[in-house]
Amino acid sequence: MKHFTSFHDVDDLSALLEDAFSFKKNPFAYDELGKRKTLGLVFLSSSLRTRLSTQKAALNLGMSVMVLNIETEGWKLETQDGEIMDGTNTEHVKDAAAVMGQYCDIIGIQSVPPGVGMLERDVDYADALLKQFVRYAGVPIINLQSAILHPLQSFADLITIEELKEIQKPKVVLSWAPHVMPMTQAIPNSFLQWMNNADVELVVAQPEGYELSSEFVGKAEVIHNQNEGLLGADFVYAKSWCSYNRYGEMPSVKEDWRITREKMNHTNNAFFMHSLPIRRNVIATDEVLDSPRSIVHRQAGNRLYATQAVLKSILKSNNGSNKTSAYAFQASLF
Repeated sequence: MKHFTSFHDVDDLSALLEDAFSFKKNPFAYDELGKRKTLGLVFLSSSLRTRLSTQKAALNLGMSVMVLNIETEGWKLETQDGEIMDGTNTEHVKDAAAVMGQYCDIIGIQSVPPGVGMLERDVDYADALLKQFVRYAGVPIINLQSAILHPLQSFADLITIEELKEIQKPKVVLSWAPHVMPMTQAIPNSFLQWMNNADVELVVAQPEGYELSSEFVGKAEVIHNQNEGLLGADFVYAKSWCSYNRYGEMPSVKEDWRITREKMNHTNNAFFMHSLPIRRNVIATDEVLDSPRSIVHRQAGNRLYATQAVLKSILKSNNGSNKTSAYAFQASLF
């Protein structure tokens, strides 16, 4: 694996899953693989699980880790080519990424801007900052979350489903849930992308007006009645997102889409999933979150093994010096 920006970068999903389960049994099996290698982590906004799990995964593999909170500790980045930089953006991403690539063997970037992270739909879906790091850094890039995808979270979700499923092809329901503010589509998009490539019966339960991009919905069945969608579910993944067609907006919804014990009674004694952080008693009630069938903490724990499997794959694929940064190119001229 050269980069890990979405599901499409995965060469062999079965092998990646096998590595993740192997690391759960022995996290230090490859603790020499990352020796004398450095992982750089770049964050544009707040992070808890992504930051800690990625650092821990790298340390388990023997890597050193550097963390940069670029909005508060670095220069404000410009992403547009040809821009006359006489405004608030101090450094162009092509320069910043090229320099970081000299210091790091792998770079993970969380490119969601502070706040809810939503700009215009075309801007968000272009994923410019992530793509420019891939283009200019000269080292493997890991997507720690962009405005439209969160592949490490979705890989951890798949690990969790695979280890807990009680039938060969479980019914997995992604259900929209209310929130106090508009939320990005990164997690639902990414979850659907991975589930469309897994052996599951996939359903999206959402109110009218909260459609997602057909690119990510794929083969999933879309149902606008929540109880109908939950019927017979084996896994229920609750998440809020804004409208795709009316991007950034939260169209009014008459019904209460919060996940309650009563709604979970429509399921096949389903496991409850959420990526965290979760606003309790807004997205789901305490009764649901604190029940024995809630697996939100297991999902979070599996973030470590998902990341470790990804790092192992990248390290083995890029064994030795494989940098192609601007500095390396210039050095070759002398």
